[in-house]
Amino acid sequence: MGMTRGFGVDIGGSGIKGGLVDLEAGALDGERLRIPTPQPSTPDAVADVVAEIVDKFGWDGPLGVTLPCVVKRGVAHTAANVDKGWIGTDAAALFAGRLGRPVEDVVVLNDADAAGTAEMRFGSGRGRDGLVVLLTFGTGIGSAVFLDGKLVPNTEFGHVEVDGHDAETRAAASVKEDKGLTWAEWAPRVSRYLGVLENLVWPDLVIVGGGVSKKAEKWLPLLDVRTEVVAAALKNDAGIVGAAVAAAHGLRH
Repeated sequence: MGMTRGFGVDIGGSGIKGGLVDLEAGALDGERLRIPTPQPSTPDAVADVVAEIVDKFGWDGPLGVTLPCVVKRGVAHTAANVDKGWIGTDAAALFAGRLGRPVEDVVVLNDADAAGTAEMRFGSGRGRDGLVVLLTFGTGIGSAVFLDGKLVPNTEFGHVEVDGHDAETRAAASVKEDKGLTWAEWAPRVSRYLGVLENLVWPDLVIVGGGVSKKAEKWLPLLDVRTEVVAAALKNDAGIVGAAVAAAHGLRH
């Protein structure tokens, strides 16, 4: 019998969310706890919040943590929407040290890769072969790519250049908010971005996540793309669930 419960923490630019996860149902087991991301979001300040969340739940098993960074072997190599001090930080060692755990008990992964892992196992990507791309629209645009169900880690498709601009500076959910765009005004920006992506990798399915996935019916019908596009099923809990799955299965990149 494998573990039936896990624990995940999802670190974002505005909030840090964590909770117990039912690994069989692929859903939160009870309420999640959300604490605003400290400003500045330095590694030490964020590690304090992660420890606070883990302690609140009294969790002492393997822990999965997401970061909005490229993560290789527990080390952060970029810092999108978090303090630049993360670059070069051994995040797995930092969290393990703060929690007084062996580093083997902590798995750190990119936030979109975590969300994608959850969607492929329990959500909109379940049972789907071929090339599946998950995109999280939030402060920026995160991406996760799966080939026949297997993760290709650390893709950064939010930073593809579209019409001379970094894609996420035109099509992220934060841009819609900052510019006060309607769904009808924002959707063509997403279509343009997806068109560039389609011509690069020809996906079989695109799953869209992030906060805007809750309002999918308002904008998915407005997209003009050739690929099937569906909303993420786990909505904003996907990162927590995917982190817990990665930790329980020891999925390291």
